[in-house]
Amino acid sequence: MSDVTNTCNTEAWFYSDIVKDHFFNPRNFLKEENPPADFKAYGNYGSPACGDEMKVWLKIDPATKKIVGYLWKTFGCASAIAAASMCSVMCLEDEGMTIDEVAKITPQMIVDRLGGLPPRKIHCSVLCDKALRNAINNFVTKNEL
Repeated sequence: MSDVTNTCNTEAWFYSDIVKDHFFNPRNFLKEENPPADFKAYGNYGSPACGDEMKVWLKIDPATKKIVGYLWKTFGCASAIAAASMCSVMCLEDEGMTIDEVAKITPQMIVDRLGGLPPRKIHCSVLCDKALRNAINNFVTKNEL
């Protein structure tokens, strides 16, 4: 664990170096206003009105059903940014996961790859998972699979 400590109350917690790396150097973050046209699957989850919101755009090879591109944006905290970044890395590893493999990703798997999250921030991994599932569902619905 690292040196970032919550001092707002009596409970202490730490961010792992992996979380800090993904927060300060997010992977696959959508820097432009809109994704490229070939990122056709879209999903979001949450609401900026009451906290975090996650948006995910996927480029999926129709022949292999592999994710070959993953872009995201979030309105959220360091944990949400790190979780979104890590989830994108997981989906693109080894030339991309299939949509069936992506369906097996759990919020706990994201947390584990980050080296842990504070208990009050576990919901950030759920945001990623739900937005990703919504993007996959969007792809499946559009392609009548």
